[in-house]
Amino acid sequence: MEPGRQSVFSTFGTEAASLASLTWWMVAGAVVIFVWVAMLMVLAMRAREGALTHAQGMKLVLWAGGVIPTIVLLTLLVVTLPQMRPLRAGPADLRIAVQGEQFWWRVQYRPTGAAAVVDANEVRVPVGRRVVFQLTAGDVLHSFWVPGLAGKMDMVPGRTNTLVVEATRAGRFRGQCAEFCGLSHALMAFDVIAMEPAAFDRWLATREGAAPPGGGRGAQAFARYGCTACHAIGGGGDAAARWSAIGPDLRHIGARTTLGAGVMPMTRANLVRFIREAPGVKPGARMPAYPHMSVADAGAIAAYLETLK
Repeated sequence: MEPGRQSVFSTFGTEAASLASLTWWMVAGAVVIFVWVAMLMVLAMRAREGALTHAQGMKLVLWAGGVIPTIVLLTLLVVTLPQMRPLRAGPADLRIAVQGEQFWWRVQYRPTGAAAVVDANEVRVPVGRRVVFQLTAGDVLHSFWVPGLAGKMDMVPGRTNTLVVEATRAGRFRGQCAEFCGLSHALMAFDVIAMEPAAFDRWLATREGAAPPGGGRGAQAFARYGCTACHAIGGGGDAAARWSAIGPDLRHIGARTTLGAGVMPMTRANLVRFIREAPGVKPGARMPAYPHMSVADAGAIAAYLETLK
């Protein structure tokens, strides 16, 4: 993983930048209080007996224990309170629905006045535009966290939570489930790709285009082993039906850079391994193992999936 791809101090979002600034202000306030208390302790240890009268001691308690901490805390409040204000979304802002599953991510783009676009395990956002994440869960509690973009937001079955974000620079960053959700909780990551607005618009406009025509041994093996029972694939189709499929949408899997929700790089060898022994890669995953599948068949399916871009 590239340095800084998943860090609260390597920000690429307005809210994350505010959180980082708030953190530094809080650290500065804590340091001021710590240094002040340490100085008082040193002075008290070095002072001779009787050097401080009762009246002087009461003044010291008043200033050191009341006035100065109050001033420091009020300063922190005044400086940081505006940074806690959440971003507001407009009716025309892009909505992206994300649903946490064990152990992957459903993604559906819902642009105003256009058809929904279904994807999985990867989220793209335009730089400089506000995006509304509509977050829920399909099974157990999850938590949506992209440290460089915004704070954490819980994903609760039967409830939709809203998170408004705005990316400030382009790049590829990493998100992670931040709520323990089962055996492969630590293996439930995803990429967030911040794109320049024009590039994002072009990408979104072509995303619902027909997938490359597939055929031959790979497509036949994909159907023969029953993969279509869980995974939506191919051109056309109803977005709502594809959104509710049991497994991740594979329509454009060949264009992704990672496999298994950020578990491993997208390579032919990794595809073959995941197809044949998904539970071995992600313990607790609902995708069954196919020990009876030959390596040749798995290789043919992997080659077919690589063409879906």
